[in-house]
Formats: sequence, C-alpha cells, structure tokens
Amino acid sequence: MGNSMMEFEELLKQKHLTDEELLQVAEGAQDYRILPDVTVIKVGGQSMMDRGRSAVYPLVEEIVSARKNHKMLIGTGAGTRARHLYSIAAGLNLPTGVLTQLGSSVADQNASMLGQLLAKYGISSVDGAALSTVPLYLAEVNAVVFSGMPPYGLWIRPAVENVIPPYRTDAGCFLVAEQFGCKAMIYVKDEDGLYTANPKTSPNATFIPKISVDEMKAKGLQDSIVEFPVLDLLKSSRHIHQIQIVNGLVSGNLTRALAGEHVGTIITAE
Repeated sequence: MGNSMMEFEELLKQKHLTDEELLQVAEGAQDYRILPDVTVIKVGGQSMMDRGRSAVYPLVEEIVSARKNHKMLIGTGAGTRARHLYSIAAGLNLPTGVLTQLGSSVADQNASMLGQLLAKYGISSVDGAALSTVPLYLAEVNAVVFSGMPPYGLWIRPAVENVIPPYRTDAGCFLVAEQFGCKAMIYVKDEDGLYTANPKTSPNATFIPKISVDEMKAKGLQDSIVEFPVLDLLKSSRHIHQIQIVNGLVSGNLTRALAGEHVGTIITAE
C-alpha cells in the first residue's frame, strides 16, 4: 500500500488528471466506508408524502419501531408540488438549474414535515449543511431525516432533451448511500415494485421481483420505477450494488426490507 501511494503521488506530480496510468493506480485504492451499518430510505414525495395522514402516520410508526434495530438515513422526495413548479418554470423558459432549486424547496418542505412528526421520538431533520452531524444523530437515536434532492442547484448537469432536472430525489438519496458507503438503499413507494407496465393504468402488468439494470434497459423499463440516472449510478457504484423498492402502504414491508428480506423489487447492478 505504501509503495502504491508513493507511486500515486509521483504520478499526480507528473501527469494530468485524466492520464490512463494515473487513473489505474487511483482505481487500486480501497474506498473507506463511512457509515457501513446504515440503510438509506427514500420516502416518496408523490407516492407517500402527498397522500397525507393515511400514508404517512403508519410509516412514521414503522420507522420509530424499526429504529430499535436499524440505523436509518431517511430522505424525502418532492412530489406533486415540485411537478407543478416544474411546469410553470419550464413554461417561463427558465433553465434546469433554477428548476433544481425549486424542486429542492419542495423536498425540503417534506423533510421538515416528516421531521416534525418524528420530533417527539428524538428523530430530527437536517439540512444539507448539517449532514456532518449525521453520525451524532445516528449514534443517539438511530435515525435522521434529510431532503432527498442532491445539492447541485445552479450547477446541475442539464438533461439532453428538456429542462427537467435529471438528478432528483431518487438520485440524491442514492448518492448519499453510495458516498457514505451505506449498507443498503430502499425506496418506499406506493406500488409493490417494478412491473412490465404502469400497474395504475395497465391491469395486465406483470410484477418483476428481481432484475438487473441491463435487463431493465433491454425491456425499455429504465424510467418506470426510479429516475433513469439512478440506474447508471448503480452500474458505476463502489458500495451500493442493488436497490430495493417496497410498497410503503403495506404495513411491515419496510421493516422486512430493513431485515434483508426480499420484499418488493430488487434491481441489481449486474
């Protein structure tokens, strides 16, 4: 390890940062997992938060119960209000970076509401600048709530075909799981998982319990359950090699998924 680090330092002095030899040496460095015992949970904005009390209250109870045995980073989606903002802002010809900030404001609102509901149990919500305090919250109460939108703001990479931010709350929560080296990534939505078509509009849609990213793309399902960029992030990740989608409207599903049970759909990198 010592020799490889010396080689790496010498190459950094001599080569540009896209040099193939330098990249190969850098690739050999082992990543440090910051929070390896923590599961990231994404609570859907439109699928869960927008449903209000009937969906959110039971989920809050399940989170409070689950934190006895599991450490959780709980990210919130944006949902219907963000879609309304996107439609207005796009109609005004505003750029992707502005739409990102608007979507972030709604995800922030959902994080604040979920944090208020969990406050009496000692579970707080934090903003982006407070993610450094996450280990303390986890050590004390095993859970913390954060806004799922990645903090790109004006610096987000625009989509190829439109101004809708391509990296939204599904991607933001995945990036937290990957960068912290977490144990698992679970998406809590209002469907049992992935289907061959939208089960809300296609009664003949077939449930898919497990599938790879390549299989999803081959079947044209790449944008049907999570944001499309999540699949590419999953393919290139170092720590999170699968994601799980569960129906949060069914009591106990989240608890079972946290325990490692195959409930819902699992999407694998390979």
